[in-house]
Amino acid sequence: MSAPVFSNHGCRLNAYETEAMKELAQGAGLNDAVIINTCAVTAEAVRKARKDIRKLRRENPDAKVIVTGCAAQIDPDSFAQMDEVDAVIGNTEKMDAGTWSGLAADFVGKVEPVQVDDIMSVTETAGHLIDGFGTRSRAYVQVQNGCDHRCTFCIIPYGRGNSRSVAAGVVVEQIKRLVGRGYNEVVLTGVDLTSWGADLPMAPKLGDLVMRILKLVPDLPRLRISSIDSIEVDEALMEAIATQPRLMPHLHLSLQAGDDLILKRMKRRHLRGDAIAFCQEARKLRPDMTFGADIIAGFPTETEEMFENSLKLVEECDLTWLHVFPYSPRPGTPAARMPAVQGGAIKDRAARLRAAGDAQVNAHLARQVGQTHNVLMENPRMGRTEQFTEVHFETDQPESQVVKAVIAGHTATHLVA
Repeated sequence: MSAPVFSNHGCRLNAYETEAMKELAQGAGLNDAVIINTCAVTAEAVRKARKDIRKLRRENPDAKVIVTGCAAQIDPDSFAQMDEVDAVIGNTEKMDAGTWSGLAADFVGKVEPVQVDDIMSVTETAGHLIDGFGTRSRAYVQVQNGCDHRCTFCIIPYGRGNSRSVAAGVVVEQIKRLVGRGYNEVVLTGVDLTSWGADLPMAPKLGDLVMRILKLVPDLPRLRISSIDSIEVDEALMEAIATQPRLMPHLHLSLQAGDDLILKRMKRRHLRGDAIAFCQEARKLRPDMTFGADIIAGFPTETEEMFENSLKLVEECDLTWLHVFPYSPRPGTPAARMPAVQGGAIKDRAARLRAAGDAQVNAHLARQVGQTHNVLMENPRMGRTEQFTEVHFETDQPESQVVKAVIAGHTATHLVA
């Protein structure tokens, strides 16, 4: 092996951190190694990580296997006990250059097999910034990590720690560098993005950061924000939605359910009426706004009537891009101790939610036919509209550039220009 092999699981933030680890590992001269960055959002995610570890060991019998990420942070000993694993490092340690130089020095006798500290004691966001993770056209910038909330189904705070924010000045300078390198779109990412700023002096809000970026980086054509908690959206962010065309009209919402009792049992901070009101207000301010959403099917105690409220929310909020999660219990969470829904019912409800999502996507695509869109090209034949809708072209277009295109038709999944 001439360079370490990386395998990433889970969210966009994990992917961002995998890119940072590549730089750290290569800088330390760590070559004969396989690094798996795990996810813990569901039991299935952990199972897939273990399967991947075994597969990568078979494919790389002489390499050192290093496991990190949220699943490793939460349950390091179980990964350390796997015969295939040589070392386990935590989510804080994986962003520390010293960790990688130590691993590169010698695995025999000098490196602890488990290097995982208490994530709850971490008070600063990892300062390792990478310029240009993503496609050649779109870059992702981590502005926040961790979460202070304790939803009853979620294990992630125990993998990521409490909420920490990157200072606005640091974010702005990084985005200026990215624009200088030719990126036409930047996406702000985090674990709980709308909590950005609460731990900074004067406690600024996410909307303040968005307005500051748009003001101080006037050459940035397109700014996106990733998944948000609609109940935490501040006035400045609503103002940005209404007045800043460079803020893209696409929001992915952490809704999780559409029934008030289930939302309370999830320990969410909004009710279904709050979600509907937010979507209506955002679309009133920005008529071309589209929404994605995370929804869990079959949360413990969910009856068919309760599920129907989630299903109806898809139309009532006019959601387009759904991420549907069949509920799976995470040991150590309060929801894992609640009365479970039968597995067949969970599977059926997830399928019905996905079908509703497919119908919404089809309706959205049909509405775009005949319209003109500004499309950011990700490769010569594919790009995305401001609403993040995929567009395919019959002829080559300038890669990483924004082109005007008239939509001629659509398939089940994308537009055709």
